[in-house]
Amino acid sequence: MPRILVVDDEENFRKLYSMELSSEGYDVSLADSGQAALQSVSEEMPDIVILDVKMTGKDGLETLSELKKQNKGLPIILNTAYSSYKNNFQSWLAEDYVIKSVDLRELKMKIRSLLKI
Repeated sequence: MPRILVVDDEENFRKLYSMELSSEGYDVSLADSGQAALQSVSEEMPDIVILDVKMTGKDGLETLSELKKQNKGLPIILNTAYSSYKNNFQSWLAEDYVIKSVDLRELKMKIRSLLKI
């Protein structure tokens, strides 16, 4: 069962993603900050990370950079409500970019594609 780490500082999104992705058969871990994500990746080694960009403290782009330094091959999907970050060169480190929505079909499709399932 593939392990997904969802990183978002909004509890409602973490709950939604956890419920939806668990029902798809994924083992879902949650982190509420960039720092928690870094710790979780080093301890649990997920197969893929879903990462919000706009978070308090360490933002998603900074977290993305640090995660890629830890593990260059770890697939990361930036998942944010702001399309403007897509043009930020730092976001190019991510394997994909999805605009945040309560409709998770696009996100699920990107996850399956990156995990090759």
